[in-house]
Amino acid sequence: MASGILYTYPENFRAYKALIAAQFSGIQIKIADDFVFGETNKSEAFLKKFPLGKVPAFETCDGKYITESNAIAYYVANDQLRGKTDIERALVIQWLGFADSEILPASCAWVFPLLGIMPYHKQTVEHAKEDIYKALTALNSHLLTRTYLVEERLTLADICVAMTLLHLYQYILEPELRKPYQNVNRWFQTVIYQPESIAVIGAFKLADKTIEYDPKKFAENQGKSSKKEKKEKESKKEAKESKKECKVVTEKTAAVEDEADATEEALAAEPKKKNPFASMPKSSFDLDDFKRFYSNEDESKSIPYFWQKFDSENYSIWLSEYKYNNELTKVFMSCNLISGMYQRLDSLRKGAFASCCIFGEDNDNTISGIWVWRGQDLVFTLSPDWQVDFESYSWTKLDPSKEETKTLVEQYFSWVGTDKEGRKFNQGKVFK
Repeated sequence: MASGILYTYPENFRAYKALIAAQFSGIQIKIADDFVFGETNKSEAFLKKFPLGKVPAFETCDGKYITESNAIAYYVANDQLRGKTDIERALVIQWLGFADSEILPASCAWVFPLLGIMPYHKQTVEHAKEDIYKALTALNSHLLTRTYLVEERLTLADICVAMTLLHLYQYILEPELRKPYQNVNRWFQTVIYQPESIAVIGAFKLADKTIEYDPKKFAENQGKSSKKEKKEKESKKEAKESKKECKVVTEKTAAVEDEADATEEALAAEPKKKNPFASMPKSSFDLDDFKRFYSNEDESKSIPYFWQKFDSENYSIWLSEYKYNNELTKVFMSCNLISGMYQRLDSLRKGAFASCCIFGEDNDNTISGIWVWRGQDLVFTLSPDWQVDFESYSWTKLDPSKEETKTLVEQYFSWVGTDKEGRKFNQGKVFK
């Protein structure tokens, strides 16, 4: 089993590639806890192993040395992530190259000046924007009929491309900028909300607003850099005492200090999100109570309980129907579409419940569901974070007083019956 020590600084998106791949592979990687960028990687011992002094760098358990983030990620990945056939492996490599050549340089040229860790040149930033929009357009087209970049399951291609886009989604791509790239948005959030990804990067927050250029930031960071260099020359002891300082280097640009500090400042300055349901009136319907009852009791009890407790004044019931059923192929891929949507709507759980079903078989299946949420209008317009998937579905508001609504609720909550064309129920997923 591949294992070893990873040398990196905190929050390095390149290191995330290997760490997430290791999570999928079940491999334990130790991160060197005594690594200090700018010091450790310039030491004689480090340069003997890794002559270029670049990070991330990986030392295997049997004394081999690997540099370049894609190579490290490939080494710790399993066969599924690498690709199981020659064409799959070639396509994985293709997308790794796409990330490094089409996305990374433009991302750095756009993001880093706004963070104040590179000089700002308007023409350079404008060119970078054009390159990013071109790359996102190509991705969006490719993902129109695909859940993942290569074949039908997540691979290293998805991990590496998503991590290369991380800073753009974190600092730049506010809701309006994300809007033209719905397929990319869906795919990106599917990748970062995998349990293996969350274990590495935590709960990722999409940009609410593009960070603005502040000329003072670069001057301040340059000042910090100059002062630190002076201190290092005066005393090695003082340099060692400053190990907690985080620094960033890119593989295609010069080493730049204090990106982590600038990142923390930017996140701290972002306004806290308001609960979209906060202004709504209180309801007698305790949704959490119903969810617990539904989970612990048979449908013969939980469905009558739902109607007994349901508050039609403050809650509404909706039928969702996937618009592109003719494009669905494998049932497990349809199941992935539902799971991905649920993951991206995680913050909606407090105010909603749903049971989505797949009817039919491979190459002939449909997706539809019953949703219950607070309020009488389409809930997805209340938050930009909830708008990734909903336009792929048609939404019909149901009248709780009608018998046909009660029949649909029973069917979807019980996972029985057929769709409109007679396809039999295959499997379902609950959002609670």
